[in-house]
Amino acid sequence: MSADGQAGSHWFDDEAGPVVRPYAMTRGRTSHGAQHRLDLIAVVVTEPDVDDPETDHALSPEHVSIVGLCRDTPQSVAELAAGLDLPVGVVRVLIGDLVDEEYVHVTRPVPPAQLPDESILRDVIDGLRAL
Repeated sequence: MSADGQAGSHWFDDEAGPVVRPYAMTRGRTSHGAQHRLDLIAVVVTEPDVDDPETDHALSPEHVSIVGLCRDTPQSVAELAAGLDLPVGVVRVLIGDLVDEEYVHVTRPVPPAQLPDESILRDVIDGLRAL
């Protein structure tokens, strides 16, 4: 009997689904070698010629989900973590695995320091209008 007097009660409800610890999904790893490139705004894109990831028995269902989510629309690391309802650290490790296996690649948005100055863009627009 449990502390609340009910026999066989659970500490979670039926809607919680299976409980899997994040470290089980990453096989105990907390980082990946490519992690320095995987900040929250890094964009993950499925490789165009990649085979069906479901046939690769080395991949977890979470790996397969990441490839599927990025197949049609590139996703940021933050979007993937939210969409999969997983911690960002877990998603980074899983993405690193997929990069190693060449299922996906990661691109980074252009840093603001490398964007042209707004005044230059306005001058170009004004010059085009003057034509």
